[in-house]
Amino acid sequence: MKTKDQLLSRLRGGEPLTGGDQLHLTLLLAIPAILAQLSSVLMQYIDSAMVGHLGSNQAASVGLVSTTTWVMSGFGMAVATGFSVQVAHACGAKDFRKAGTLMRQALFSVAVFTLLLGLVAMGISGSLPGWLGGADVIRADAAAYFFIYAAFLPVAMVAFASAAMLQASGNMKVPSIIYVSMCGLDIIFNYIFIYALDMGVAGAALGTGLAELVAATAAVWYMFTRSEELRTPGEKGSFVPPHSTLRTAFGVTGPLWLQNVVMRGAHVVSTIIVAPLGPVSIAANAFAITAECFCYMPGYGLQDAATSLVGQSLGARRNDLARRFGWTTMGMGMVMMSLLAVAMYFFAPQMMGILTTDPEVIALGVKVLRIEAFAECLYAASIVGFGVCAGAGETLVPTALNFGSIWLIRIGLAIILTPRMGLVGYWIAMAVELSVRGILFLGFVKSEKWMRKWKE
Repeated sequence: MKTKDQLLSRLRGGEPLTGGDQLHLTLLLAIPAILAQLSSVLMQYIDSAMVGHLGSNQAASVGLVSTTTWVMSGFGMAVATGFSVQVAHACGAKDFRKAGTLMRQALFSVAVFTLLLGLVAMGISGSLPGWLGGADVIRADAAAYFFIYAAFLPVAMVAFASAAMLQASGNMKVPSIIYVSMCGLDIIFNYIFIYALDMGVAGAALGTGLAELVAATAAVWYMFTRSEELRTPGEKGSFVPPHSTLRTAFGVTGPLWLQNVVMRGAHVVSTIIVAPLGPVSIAANAFAITAECFCYMPGYGLQDAATSLVGQSLGARRNDLARRFGWTTMGMGMVMMSLLAVAMYFFAPQMMGILTTDPEVIALGVKVLRIEAFAECLYAASIVGFGVCAGAGETLVPTALNFGSIWLIRIGLAIILTPRMGLVGYWIAMAVELSVRGILFLGFVKSEKWMRKWKE
């Protein structure tokens, strides 16, 4: 049985890879990435469950600002991706010195950018719950949660950037270990701050932030001292990226920033649409989103694997291999998420019951989860398809596809259906939109226009 390093060496060296080799390498990279996603999802589940058992108002306070935290995180993730794609290309070309230089410059860029962004977020934390239409009873907890989240934003994004660059280099194992450890620490810290110190909602944010701090420290230490592809002993190059590197990074990051604004901004608008339905609907919506994460967890794990495999294949000038890895990862994602969707449909009551004891919240959450189950297969195509395109450095067209889908279909339908059908109407709109988005991505990947930069 060939090891991951042997298969990656053959990929980078231009040696042939059979269909079985490609599937094996995909699994070797995808399984640790999925485990990393699982730990991340468990952290969300743990936070939601611990806060949910404090009461529906406390759960609603976190749910109210959750979409805004996604927006803030999305900006930092986009900066990290602009560098991690270049790391994948450098590793594919076996230029590990360049990969190490890019790693240092990425950490500096992500840290500085998210520090500034975090300061802005802390400044608006007091007003944000009111802007989102939250009831007076949940505004204080929502503001406190968002303030602490913003303070730890640079730490969380350095942890994400470190994991992304390790994954881009082909190392999926270490990020998964770090994320699993972070999940365990999250449980311990949350228990201490939420219950032992009686800090409630604020304790959930503080516990998660401290767990992310430990993870970021471990990941950075590993890259500088242990990573075969990224560490550069004796190298004293600048942490400040040159214009050429920034220009290349922005070619990926710019469209991702736009996507973050239009997609996650749409999630904020969705929160405003749902907020008038009351605390029960806000809590059910937030918990159902958390529960659904278990379905698309394999999709995002395979997205990371797709970005690395496609990026390294193109860096090695093996367009045919990149094409095959694209379809392999997308197919695997659609199968895995379909199987989990079936499980979610039947076990929705149990999944919601872990998160809250409120019977109204559970009943409403079960209804919307079962609606969403029918969209998971095509949703997988859009998730993994984006990773395929990102591996080639193509993010502009996928961003446009996401923009048109979420704003024209999801928001348009939600405005019509939510006032008439409540939260069920909003989730019907979301299920329809995710299905359409998946079809759009399947068509774009099939067209191979995402590879146009590498055919010149």
